[in-house]
Amino acid sequence: MHLDVLQLRNFYYRSALGRAAQKVIRDELVRMWPEAKGQTVAGFGFAVPLLRPYLGQARRVIGLMPGPQGVMPWPAGQPNVSVLCEDTLWPLPTGFVDKLVVMHGLETSDHAPAVLSECHRVLGPGGRVIFIVPNRAGLWSRSDRTPFGFGRPYSPSQLESQLRGHGFDIGTVRATLYQPPSHHPVWRRMAGLLERAGHAIPMLAGGGVLIVEAYKQSPAITGPGLRVRRRETALAPFPEAAPALCRPALR
Repeated sequence: MHLDVLQLRNFYYRSALGRAAQKVIRDELVRMWPEAKGQTVAGFGFAVPLLRPYLGQARRVIGLMPGPQGVMPWPAGQPNVSVLCEDTLWPLPTGFVDKLVVMHGLETSDHAPAVLSECHRVLGPGGRVIFIVPNRAGLWSRSDRTPFGFGRPYSPSQLESQLRGHGFDIGTVRATLYQPPSHHPVWRRMAGLLERAGHAIPMLAGGGVLIVEAYKQSPAITGPGLRVRRRETALAPFPEAAPALCRPALR
């Protein structure tokens, strides 16, 4: 079940742990997608904290927030781009989005397969999507102090299998948030060191969240019609095979 939008807002914008998590995840996203010039970028769930770097360069930025969660205006001090929608019915045309970010939108939904179908529908050919979900092997999915402690955590293979089943190709798979989900000042001061150590030696501890990039498959066109496989050399017909009306008159 989706968390309330006020809980999410308070965590990401009003707590030291939430601001730290927002920065770590957003920095990872920007490393994977450094630019979106002239593109349409959308986020589903509560992905708006990650979309700010694209406001100045993207053609359009849209924040889709599911009805059970609720909606809040975003970004502050600028024209609102947030919209309330159903999990399974987004107010976007098919093939409209170039880049899509899903955070707190898949693992908390009661209709995860339908969410994946909507992701696939709204993406244009070759469009890309990033899913940010709790890591089953990480500490953050085991604590209810953060939004990543709610919903269904995933292992990389579980999420990849679901994405392939909905017509996606898998791209980059990463983990992040190696710091513990604690508000204690000692852990806050060590957060940067722990993140660097976790990325350098990821086997020591599982990151708190998985970041999985996927691509929309563009299958070959099928259906009725001619398919030219190779060029054939046409042979001129023998004169006697020509129609009678085309033969010269005999005198």
